[in-house]
Amino acid sequence: MGALTTDPLLGSTVDGRYDVVRRIARGGMATVYLAHDRRLERYVALKVMHPHLAEGTDVIARFRREARAAARLAHPGIVAVLDQGVDGELSYLTMEYVRGRTLRTEIAGNGALSLGRSLAITEGVLDALAAAHRAGLVHRDIKPENVLVSPEGAVKVGDFGLARAVTEATAASTGTLLGTVAYLSPEIVSSGQADARADVYAVGIMLFEMLTGSPPFEGETPIQIAYRHVHEDVPAPSESVPWLPVDVDDLVAELTARDVTQRPEDAAEALALVRRLRRGLDQRALTLRAQVEGRPELLVPIPDDVPTPAERHSATMPVGGVTEELDADRTQALDRGPGTGTIALPIGAVAVPDAPSSSPAAPRRRRRGGRALVITLLVLLIAGGAGAGWWFLFGPGARVLVPEVAGTSASDATVELEDLGLVVHRDERYDDDVAAGLVISTDPEPGTSLARGESIELAVSLGIEHFTLDDVAEMPQEAAVTAVTEAGFATPDVVEEPHRTLAAGLVIRSDPGPGEYPHDQAITLTVSSGPELKEIDQDYVGWDVATATTSLAKILDIDEAAISQTEEFSDDIAAGQVISVAIGANGDVPQPYEPGATFPQGSNVILVVSKGPDMVEVPNVEGKSLSAATEQLEELGFVVDTKQSWGLGLGQVVDQKPGAGESVKRGSTILLTFV
Repeated sequence: MGALTTDPLLGSTVDGRYDVVRRIARGGMATVYLAHDRRLERYVALKVMHPHLAEGTDVIARFRREARAAARLAHPGIVAVLDQGVDGELSYLTMEYVRGRTLRTEIAGNGALSLGRSLAITEGVLDALAAAHRAGLVHRDIKPENVLVSPEGAVKVGDFGLARAVTEATAASTGTLLGTVAYLSPEIVSSGQADARADVYAVGIMLFEMLTGSPPFEGETPIQIAYRHVHEDVPAPSESVPWLPVDVDDLVAELTARDVTQRPEDAAEALALVRRLRRGLDQRALTLRAQVEGRPELLVPIPDDVPTPAERHSATMPVGGVTEELDADRTQALDRGPGTGTIALPIGAVAVPDAPSSSPAAPRRRRRGGRALVITLLVLLIAGGAGAGWWFLFGPGARVLVPEVAGTSASDATVELEDLGLVVHRDERYDDDVAAGLVISTDPEPGTSLARGESIELAVSLGIEHFTLDDVAEMPQEAAVTAVTEAGFATPDVVEEPHRTLAAGLVIRSDPGPGEYPHDQAITLTVSSGPELKEIDQDYVGWDVATATTSLAKILDIDEAAISQTEEFSDDIAAGQVISVAIGANGDVPQPYEPGATFPQGSNVILVVSKGPDMVEVPNVEGKSLSAATEQLEELGFVVDTKQSWGLGLGQVVDQKPGAGESVKRGSTILLTFV
């Protein structure tokens, strides 16, 4: 039966930016929500650290440092870290939202996974971890809950940064470590120390669990499970699933060796082992799966998309928190005992044994040693002493030591190894330190004894991996960031600057520009913050038109030719000087303004320029009738004043002032004398 719980974050907004839509998962260190990013209009996974873990400043400082390191990781198999911040008492991390299920749900729902799918998921996890290890970042909390599987089968590893920050801070302050005990390596349990090989160990435990349906060690309490990690070798998966090939047992044994020096150095080395194993298995074996009963009802269909805006703001989601029903049966099915949850374990609570009872490679020797002995005895019995000597010294039983060929050309190394009777397989990969065409390493490593005819893998460098950066100018910021990261580069830095024509949020340029660059090339995007507002502190009335044009063009960052001019007569402003200025922002019709007003760069400007007074030539109206003369002068804009000279009553103009042919201002008074 379900239990009703209320989460106050549901329906709220974190840091004024992230609208919390629903809860996705809750772990021992943090709770994950689906949230809507108001600023970039996208959905993200919002991970909020539990308040009791965020109380210490050391935890917060480490959390920020690890988040920055994780954000620099650019790999399709790593959940991208987008943002990190603090809102009041909340410390949060935002990551890309990935549609899919956790590997924990996949295992619980299916019971166990097929050999092919288990190896494919392991390969995807190691490929992602290899990128992190190359960047010097150790995950420390690899477990099925932190592995996401998309509907298409793509694998992504999440939760970089938080686990390491909390674990190191807790260890430093309390002497305890936080982690999921089912996947903790022996050295973490005994000393609290971990490097890339601790991640490799956890991947080996996950592979065992995918193949068999259960982790290798179980117990009544977490401390019992931790004890078994330190004191017992991980059993061969074939003890639970007899049809598994011996090479699978060998792989699990190498990944989970108790002696850390016997494990692969990092995820890249482990990845090469997995890929070599997959190449050697036939298709029929890859399709087989252990008959372990699962809970198929847990494999609910994955939603096609995220909520619509209407659903996000519906009445069922009031601000201040919503009530969600948690299925207790489902929770119980995913929780498989004391080993699957995050626990606090005192460092050194389990002591390291003085000498392991068996080496990590014991399962491989146990299964193959008897067969080798029988073959040897048969050969000796059949061929006799001379035949045995030929067999071991010159024949198929002869053994050679793998020479050191790192740093030599691949062709020379191949010839040298083939001359020793070894079968060479090339694995080409990018490398930041070894030049293209040279050997990076061999597997097995130099000094290993091999029989003639055995295979050896030659890791050959392709040189530094380069990616192509496309032109992202004038793209929206989010699209440009996606283009950069999808090209293979790390998430670019973003800086803003004003731009006269590009709207806010559009990319002005990238640094460096389009081209091909090394994979670790830092990219910076310069994004427009929109036109810069400029203050106009003059009205420019009475200014010379050329001077006013130059000043306005410089302030508003526009061409002088873009400034429009109209002319008007003015009795007060001299010709060629400004009568008034009108300015319009963002395509608006220009309007008069008051000095001190602000306008964005690129605004439209119209200058009204004086033509000086409106001068009109006075016509000759002498000899005309008073009425005709008055009408003619008024049509020209003059004001007519009259004076009668004699009283003859003829109504004829005999004089005018100003006189005919003189230029006077329109509107001037003309005095007409008539008789």
